[in-house]
Amino acid sequence: MLRRLSHLLLVLTAGLAVTPPAQAAAEPRCAAPAGTVTVPVTSAGTTYPVSVYVPQGYTGRRAVPLVLNLHGSGSNGENQLAISGMRQTADRGGFLVAVPDGGVPQPGTPDGHTWVIPGVPNTSGQFPSPDDRDDVRFLADTIDAVAARLCADESRVYATGFSGGARMASLLACRLPDRIAAVAPVAGLRAGNPGPAGPDPATCAPSRPVPVLAFHGQADTVNPYDGGGAGYWQYSVPAAYGRWAALDGCRGKPRDRELTEHVTLTTSRPCRAGAEVSLYTISDGGHTWPGSPYPDAFPELGKVSYEVNASDVMWRFFTRHPLRPDKAAEGR
Repeated sequence: MLRRLSHLLLVLTAGLAVTPPAQAAAEPRCAAPAGTVTVPVTSAGTTYPVSVYVPQGYTGRRAVPLVLNLHGSGSNGENQLAISGMRQTADRGGFLVAVPDGGVPQPGTPDGHTWVIPGVPNTSGQFPSPDDRDDVRFLADTIDAVAARLCADESRVYATGFSGGARMASLLACRLPDRIAAVAPVAGLRAGNPGPAGPDPATCAPSRPVPVLAFHGQADTVNPYDGGGAGYWQYSVPAAYGRWAALDGCRGKPRDRELTEHVTLTTSRPCRAGAEVSLYTISDGGHTWPGSPYPDAFPELGKVSYEVNASDVMWRFFTRHPLRPDKAAEGR
């Protein structure tokens, strides 16, 4: 009996010896720790470091949405990530946030940059130089680099920004409609370069209807709601809104809804291909990001509204508007 048990144990042990051990789970191709990581982006032969916020719970095992969050003139990506409070929204929504720096250093500001918008003067009144970086191309290359490194879902790439970054996000809707699924400019909605009678139609003719959501304070003295101001601004926010409603083929009159004491939501829909155009007008809002966790960062720019949180609202808007698969494929 003992001999038989010994023999059985020997057989079992031998069987275990020849059975290959379970393979450890393969490391995801897009693995990255939660928090801010640096992704190198090569554009026109030059490589730039771009900060990308990776949300809590990210595994790298599936494609996730990407939001380009563009800073205002004279600022930078790190500041924009903080001022917008978008880390918290990204953690809840499970999306990546890229915060690149604009193509031109801003004189007199440490680490400040400005976006290059063709045919439009910057905040110093200077028009782009032929030597300036092509920021539309750079941001397209940023999408490619982040998609390759962190598995961004190219059918769910969105753009927002503040002030000069909002003007740049607006330009992306005009120039990269096959890469950018929807945009949400804050304090800087545009629909083309300033023209003699409003938005210049020749400078914004997207190939498809682009969903647009905007936020703007009526007490904004930098980019005045009713128009005027600096050379890069000129036409009003309602004029920009109306132009996007026309570009997107929205039918019927815009509808206004008072959400709070100081916030009115204007919406145009239905629009072609499921698009929509919406504007949050904040009657007492300054040149600020609604819901920012840093209300006192720039007191000279006016009041920060807490009757609406721009980052949270725009994320809900973005989730309703992925790019159609055929359009995402065209952009690659």
